[in-house]
This record gives sequence, structure tokens and C-alpha cells, in this order.
Amino acid sequence: MPIQIVDIDHIVLLVEDVDHAISFYCDALGCTMDRERADIGLYHLRAGSAFIDLVDVNGKLGRERVGPGGAKGRNVDHFALSMAEFNEKEIRAHLASHGIDAGEVVERYGSKGSGPSIYIIDPDGNTVELKGPKTSSGKLP
Repeated sequence: MPIQIVDIDHIVLLVEDVDHAISFYCDALGCTMDRERADIGLYHLRAGSAFIDLVDVNGKLGRERVGPGGAKGRNVDHFALSMAEFNEKEIRAHLASHGIDAGEVVERYGSKGSGPSIYIIDPDGNTVELKGPKTSSGKLP
């Protein structure tokens, strides 16, 4: 089986007030800041073995994801599922056999480090990231 889901790696939320969101998830719920990328408006909060990523809708990444007019009630950007293995050729073939188009493979940072990932869209238009195992130190600029 080319796709074996291990767990949820992270969920990405679009937020309008980063400080309030960080306070809610960290102070009230006990998450901790794992990595802060204020330059692009991305904050990785550790929630047990997974991440809750906060994207500032007014930051660089948020403006790219949301576009003009703000989130308009859409505040979940995507969620990521951790996979036991990542074989791009097998994954693409498997998804294609189910009529699912897949995006390009990109190395992205997740709760277990940086590794390959690919985006797909579910039948209701939700973005799902299939996240492979850690392949590097995850050191980003």
C-alpha cells in the first residue's frame, strides 16, 4: 500500500490576531512555540506530537493564501497527514487510480521535521497535505 497514514502532523489556521491566537493556544491550552517565522507570518505551535500552525492573514504567507478581502469565514488552510513512507511514484499512481490529482512534491517543515510533502484536494475542496518522514534537519532561513 503506497499510502499508510501514521497520524496527523499539523493543521494550519488562518488568524487575524496572531497575539490573541498564540495566547489562546499557548497560555490557555498549554501549547508551546516551536518555531516562529514572523518574517512570513507563520508560527508553529507544538500540540503534543503534532503542530497547530498559525498563519497571520495580514502577513506575507497569509496574503498569498487568502488573497484580497481576507479569509471571509474560511480559517482552516489545510491539514497534514503523516505517512510511514514516501515514494512519489507509487503515491501518484495510487492517487491517479482514484481520480485524484496531486501537486508538486516539496520539502516542508512539519511536527517531525522537514520532509517531502504533496498537496491534494478532497471532494469538498479541502486541502490535504500528505507528509513524508523527516529527511533533513529542517533548518530553514
